[in-house]
Amino acid sequence: MLRRKVSRLLAGAAVGALVALPLAPAVVTAAPAALTAAQSPAQSPALAAVDETAADQVLTFTGDNSVTDYASAPETATAGPATIVFENSAATGNNIGMSHTLTFDTSTPGYNHDVTLDILANPFDANGGRYEAEVDLKPGTYRYFCAIPGHGTMAGELVVTEAPADDTTAPTVTADVAGQQDADGAYIGAATVALTAQDAESGVASVEYSVNGGAYQAYTEPFVLDQPGMYMVETRATDNAGNVSTPEMVHIEVVSADGEDTTAPVVDAEVTGELDSSGAYIASATVTVAAQDAGSGVASVEYALDGGAYAPYTEPVVVDTAGEHTVTYRATDVAGNVSAEGSATFTVVAQAEDTTAPTVTAEITGSQDFDGYYRGSATVQLLAEDTGSGVASVEYALDGEAFTPYTAPITIDTLGEHTVTFRATDNAGNVSEVGSADLVVVEEGPAPDGTPPIASAEVRGEQDAEGAYIGTATISISARDSGSGVALIEYALGDEAFREFTAQIEVTEPGAHALRYRATDNAGNVTRTGTLRFSVAWTETDACPASDERPTVIIGGVDSKVANVDTGNGCTIADLVDETWPWVDNGTFVAHVTEVTTPLVEDGTITKKEQSQMARAAKRSGIGG
Repeated sequence: MLRRKVSRLLAGAAVGALVALPLAPAVVTAAPAALTAAQSPAQSPALAAVDETAADQVLTFTGDNSVTDYASAPETATAGPATIVFENSAATGNNIGMSHTLTFDTSTPGYNHDVTLDILANPFDANGGRYEAEVDLKPGTYRYFCAIPGHGTMAGELVVTEAPADDTTAPTVTADVAGQQDADGAYIGAATVALTAQDAESGVASVEYSVNGGAYQAYTEPFVLDQPGMYMVETRATDNAGNVSTPEMVHIEVVSADGEDTTAPVVDAEVTGELDSSGAYIASATVTVAAQDAGSGVASVEYALDGGAYAPYTEPVVVDTAGEHTVTYRATDVAGNVSAEGSATFTVVAQAEDTTAPTVTAEITGSQDFDGYYRGSATVQLLAEDTGSGVASVEYALDGEAFTPYTAPITIDTLGEHTVTFRATDNAGNVSEVGSADLVVVEEGPAPDGTPPIASAEVRGEQDAEGAYIGTATISISARDSGSGVALIEYALGDEAFREFTAQIEVTEPGAHALRYRATDNAGNVTRTGTLRFSVAWTETDACPASDERPTVIIGGVDSKVANVDTGNGCTIADLVDETWPWVDNGTFVAHVTEVTTPLVEDGTITKKEQSQMARAAKRSGIGG
């Protein structure tokens, strides 16, 4: 069977305009104002670009080139009227003409089923991929997904809560300034500002502050003003109903703790850019100058390039002329102290010649059967990239024919096996290696599996009175799928990334744990992620409470001369020998001694020579003979 290869749509310089493939008209249905497949977007107010009567609550979903996730989607909403916006366009990141739907689930148990919504959008359709629909949401959870075959993992949940009571009163916010003050009320050395906000109705949602007219920033903890000078601190708060308090202003003066400032500022510079093997900067170098003054504060920073006159430094300096350069710099504080002059010397060289060929990959899309064959037709999209001079052209050939320019996705609807070969050329004339993608097109048969598998997990082990597992909790995960069959089971313990589940999991770390799990079938459908919560009790265990603690390992009365150390769990090396077992013969016993001591050699507990000493002692002991 031929396999399809991972790919992306062509994107690169000088490749040519994309050509849109024929697309079906968008279908949007939304209760109570539902549209049918026979209606065009222009016939329904639900698809208007601007709806002046739209609900105050706007929920926006977007799509891009991905077939696994929506580009963005809301997680929560408030019960009541809402405007659903679904945009799948170049503006939202879809530059390959990929179609997506926004479909609300009306059959899966456990979700709200009162809203019927099925929007098909494409960047090249009549609406440019943007649609709106008016709905009335009820408290609960709605499940949405993309109904395009092969996009099964594009799904999510929208949790709708009861609308809160109308709150029209803004919160209040107060500022408390702390620190040592002089006779004039100025703060000596530093002032600490703490903000407190209150709201008796919907509650405080956020607190923000601005210093000296700067941008507002979120307040999370008291902040310190420790540079001498005058400060204007403006504060505001927002409640959960969206009411914003009137900004309040606090004036604060901070003076130096040491009296008169006689210390010059400290100033330094950093040079950044791409370096070649000799340490020269390729094409350009950027010089960033920073100054600090703990007394009166920095008043100005200046720089000079290659011995020229000093100029005010307001932003990083970019030097793009080839050759050696020197940037000198200095800073002056408010008290008039001038720093010592610093300098940075570096070399800029011209951009290196592009000798690297571009890369080109292919993506095959279409409805597939259980064997991976494409039902009716397949679409091949090419993506070329070049980090040097840029992509000049992309070409392809179908089933051994001559290469032809690639300008749009290739649709193959002839039944049978096919091979698409492709290559790309950059603006420097470098040509990529020829790549290929194999596929099989068959007649349209049964629709592919669109139902996710069912997964479950259980934990076993001895439990204490509080239900915590003593010493070890053993986790097993299972899944079943009546369609295409289970392809993969995954789990993630705590904050770890998901990994494949292949055998029972034993958790011995004491404390509370959360294990997430999911399953994927052979059609790519993924279950909702489940969570198994459990605890492992703290225990103090000694694997060998009646340990053999003689100083050397003695086997059947034969002293091996090897130190009898603890192996880490309360058991000594002699405990591992287990000479009391009814061994069938001496050879089996000697093999056992070698087996149990091999891990001790690997972790450095004993040497290979000491392992051999124990094996000889086991043989001389006659145990099992």
